[in-house]
Amino acid sequence: MDLGLQEKRALVLASSQGLGLGIATKLSEEGAHVVICGRSEERLSQAAKSLNSETGGKADYVVTDLADAKSAGELYASAKERLGGIDILVNNTGGPPPGSIDKPDAELWRSQIDTMLIRIIEISNLCISDMKDSGWGRVLTVASSGVLQPIFNLAMSNTIRSALVGWNKSLSNEVAGKGITVNMLLPGRILTGRLEQLDRANAEKLGKTPEEVATAAKAAIPAGRYGTVEEFGNVAAFLCSERASYMTGGLVRCDGGAIKGV
Repeated sequence: MDLGLQEKRALVLASSQGLGLGIATKLSEEGAHVVICGRSEERLSQAAKSLNSETGGKADYVVTDLADAKSAGELYASAKERLGGIDILVNNTGGPPPGSIDKPDAELWRSQIDTMLIRIIEISNLCISDMKDSGWGRVLTVASSGVLQPIFNLAMSNTIRSALVGWNKSLSNEVAGKGITVNMLLPGRILTGRLEQLDRANAEKLGKTPEEVATAAKAAIPAGRYGTVEEFGNVAAFLCSERASYMTGGLVRCDGGAIKGV
């Protein structure tokens, strides 16, 4: 299937590695011009070189830290300078520290809300102005299956990412008539460095080994395994594509059937 992404201009947040880089890779393979971003120039430079040599699209990068209050405006300006405009925005952030709901202090809550919620809203508002001008756009926000079924030992993530659900639906209603779709993609247990970190944290909390935790987690997934970054990127690319033009305001799971609800 031709996804209609040739020459589309995409900004992918938190994309020097993991799920963000997986999405950027699939968009680039479909012929999109991609700007990746993150805090590590070394990782970004290497990732951009790989994308340019191995995919059919073009890739550039911007060093940014979403914890910085000025980062949204600066990132938007830098990405627009490189792309000429933005057709696709993939919102993605790192996750907060694991733990129970009563552990983090107020300052940690504020800093994570700024990075994971406020910054997403700010950069989306800026990019949507370009999409309105062109009459076409895609906003895809990567969250977590925890917004549907809270995840053990990830109370802060469950809480902050859930706030994005109401924002996603509200925004989708406002811009659907302008050719812009707004969706959320919810990963389950996709094999990344972050997942391995969480398995280690859960093992420490439960007094088990990381291998025991991973085995139990896989047994609870109907698919019987962790997902791959490539599988996740495939779903993301479709949601960003021309072919998903009548899908908006939704929460799309990529979790191997792990969520128990319907």
